[in-house]
Amino acid sequence: MLTEALRRMADGRGGVIGVEPGLVIEPDASWTPVPELTREPYTLLNGLIAETAGRWNAPHHVGAALFWKTFAYWHTLPMALGWALDGRVPVMRPAETYFKPSDAGVTIAATRVSWGSGAGAIREVLAETQEPLVKAINTLAKVGERTLWGSTAEAFAHPLTAIVPGDYMALLKEIGPPVDGLVEPADDGYFRRTCCLWITLPDVEPCGSCCVLRPARR
Repeated sequence: MLTEALRRMADGRGGVIGVEPGLVIEPDASWTPVPELTREPYTLLNGLIAETAGRWNAPHHVGAALFWKTFAYWHTLPMALGWALDGRVPVMRPAETYFKPSDAGVTIAATRVSWGSGAGAIREVLAETQEPLVKAINTLAKVGERTLWGSTAEAFAHPLTAIVPGDYMALLKEIGPPVDGLVEPADDGYFRRTCCLWITLPDVEPCGSCCVLRPARR
């Protein structure tokens, strides 16, 4: 079900999607193993951050937050959709996960995918793959880890409101820290409780989920 949904999504976006619809690839030279991003002194990661910052004429730390927002979204989306569709969660182990720059920002795939179930499988993937990257970005760019995890939390909320309906609040609560409590529902959508830093750029509109748009609590 998941790969079929990803293929439909790719077709609807003219092929611009940040995850291989079939999930599994035989990598050529255009693909890079994800663990290379956390290899000190973080040369590859810092280059991608600098590229993102340059694209938006942004400070380095804002480029780091925006790079992570893109990477986290595409890495998280298959797990969110799999959970909502039939409970089967694709598990990409770090050593088997690859990425490459693409029109979607990055595209992610793996040489092998196993299948887990429920929030426990998702929690394990976040700990194995995303947590080392969050810590590396925090080290390089001094972006708060809570800010970065907010983008991962949104990467569950967005597809489960915009693509396949799902109770993202229940999922985030079951996953627990570090993503629980970083988004809140609002009518048919949601608001973040942390900022992705997009709003700090000149002459931009806030994201629809931006924390600066949250109504003041009474």
